[in-house]
Amino acid sequence: MLSTTERTRLKRAKHKARTDRGELYDLLDEGLVCHLGVVVDGSPRVLPTGYGRIGDTLYLHGSTGARSLRPEGEVCVTVSLVDGIVLARSGMHHSVNHRCAMVFGTPRLVTDEEERTAGLRAITEQLAPGQWDVVRRPDAKEMAATRVLALSLEEASVKVRTGPPNDDPQDHATPIWAGVQPVRTVFDPPVTDPGLAHDLPAPEHVLARVTGR
Repeated sequence: MLSTTERTRLKRAKHKARTDRGELYDLLDEGLVCHLGVVVDGSPRVLPTGYGRIGDTLYLHGSTGARSLRPEGEVCVTVSLVDGIVLARSGMHHSVNHRCAMVFGTPRLVTDEEERTAGLRAITEQLAPGQWDVVRRPDAKEMAATRVLALSLEEASVKVRTGPPNDDPQDHATPIWAGVQPVRTVFDPPVTDPGLAHDLPAPEHVLARVTGR
C-alpha cells in the first residue's frame, strides 16, 4: 500500500487517489523524465531530469558541481503522464486525463561504487532499455565527476484522472461537442549520428520501441 501521510493524502478529488504501490511502480517505469523540486540557497527550483528505479528506490544523477544535486534537506519528485485532453462544453470543466506520482523524502548520497553503477544503469535503462549492455561503461574520471542520489519511495502518492468531461447537467443540452482527445507517446525511427565512424544499423533494442515489439 502507498503511504498515507499528511503530505500524500489528497484533500480534494479524493476519488482520484490510488493506494496500490504497484500503480506507483508502473507509472514510474513508464515515464521518461521526472521533475525534481529542491531548495538551493533558500530559493526553490524545479528541474527536469532523467531517473531510474530499483525496487523501492529512485535514482537521480548529475554533475558533482551541480548545486541542485546538493539539496538543502527534503526534496519533492514528480512524474506525470498525459493520457488525454478533456474537452468540455464549458470552459471551466476542461481537464486532462493523467497519471501523476509525487515522492517526498531526503535523498541519500550514494557512495558505494557497486550501488552507484547500478543506479546509473537504471537511469540509462529507463531512457533506453537494453542500452547499458552495448555501450562503453563510465570510466574512473567520469564516475568521479558524477553525483548519484538515492530517494526512497516510502512516502509517495499517485493521482489518476480518467473518463469524459464533468459538465454541469444544465450544459448537456448545449450544442457543443464534448469528449476526450487521447494522447500517447510514440517513438519514430532512430536517426543515425552523422559522425558515426562505422556503417552500423540501429540495434534491435532501439528499433523495438518503433515497432512495438
